[in-house]
Amino acid sequence: MIRAVYPGSFDPITNGHVYIAERAAALFDELVVAVLHNPQKRATFSVEERQMMAREALSHLPSVKVDAFEGLLVDFMRRKRSRIIIRGLRALSDFEYEFQLAQMNRQLAPEIETMFIVTDAQYSYLSSRGVKEVYSFGGSIQDMVPPGVFRRMRERIPPVDFRRS
Repeated sequence: MIRAVYPGSFDPITNGHVYIAERAAALFDELVVAVLHNPQKRATFSVEERQMMAREALSHLPSVKVDAFEGLLVDFMRRKRSRIIIRGLRALSDFEYEFQLAQMNRQLAPEIETMFIVTDAQYSYLSSRGVKEVYSFGGSIQDMVPPGVFRRMRERIPPVDFRRS
């Protein structure tokens, strides 16, 4: 069985993330979407909430499992017995950062490969940070995130109505 790992913070998961997961799931026997717990960052959603949203958003993909990890990705990869990291690319600007990460992971674990999947143009502008910012200023994000994420965003973050100012 060939298992790949698609790591990220997924805070929250977007339609762009779902697209990359769909593409990767079609290439491998199993895809593990690995939600990063980074204690140095203040996440909007807990690791458990992010896992739940990812499971819901990816439930149509039977070969996708959702897990969480903390620490070095290569250590998680070894625990999962996977040699393939999946990373999504939105634009050329992503490549430099992703390339550096891939090189670092290669230095730490030469047996692990990183594969890049280029997103569809309709998602090239999407980021979790951007979605949260647009929403917090009252913008519509319904076409940017899965329905469960949109519902949880409405529950968690009250939008600001600048039209009343």
